[in-house]
Amino acid sequence: MASDMENEEEIKEQPEVATPQWYILKVQVNREDRVKRELDRRVKLAGLTETVKETLVPVERVVEIKNGRKRETKRKRYPGYIMVNMILSDEAWFLLRETPGVGEFIGTFGKPLPMTQKDVELMLQSDVEASVEKPRLEIPYRVGDRVKIKEGTFEDVEGVVAEIDELTGNVKVNIVFFNQDTPVELEYWQVEKVEA
Repeated sequence: MASDMENEEEIKEQPEVATPQWYILKVQVNREDRVKRELDRRVKLAGLTETVKETLVPVERVVEIKNGRKRETKRKRYPGYIMVNMILSDEAWFLLRETPGVGEFIGTFGKPLPMTQKDVELMLQSDVEASVEKPRLEIPYRVGDRVKIKEGTFEDVEGVVAEIDELTGNVKVNIVFFNQDTPVELEYWQVEKVEA
C-alpha cells in the first residue's frame, strides 16, 4: 500500500510536458513574410527554437490574367495573420509581441487562444494541397454577369455568363446571334466583365 502512494507522489512530482499548439498572430498587412523572417531570426537568437516550433504564412496558388498574359501567383490566404506553432510561455509570448510589425495574438481578454484541431487540420491540409495541386483559377466574374468577348470570331460582342468550369477555365457565354440566343464556349481570359 505504501509503495502505491510513493508511485502516486512520483507521478505528481514529474513535470507536465507541454505540447505545442497553433496560435494566430495579427501582423501588419502586406508585411507577413518580412515579419515571419524577423520572428524566426529572433526565436533563433533567443534560443527558443524548442518553444516556438514553426511560423507559417498560409498561401494559395492562383492563376491570373493581366494584360492578356496568364501568370501564376501566390496569394496569402489570411492577409494580416501569421500562424505560430508554439508552447505558450511568458518568454516566447513577450518575444513575439515585441517583434516589429506584430500586433497581438487572437484570443480573449489579452490571453492567446489556441486554434481548434479542426481549423489546424484544415489550414495544414490546404497548405499541402496548395503546393501539390494545380493552382486555383482567379475568375473575376460569376454566372449571370454581363461580359464582353475580347478576341476570336465574336470579338466585342456582349453576352451573359451561363456556365463556368473552374477546373478547365472554360466559360459558356450566351450571346444573341441572328436574333437567337447562342451559347459560345470560350476560355475565361477571352472575356471581361462589363461594368453596369
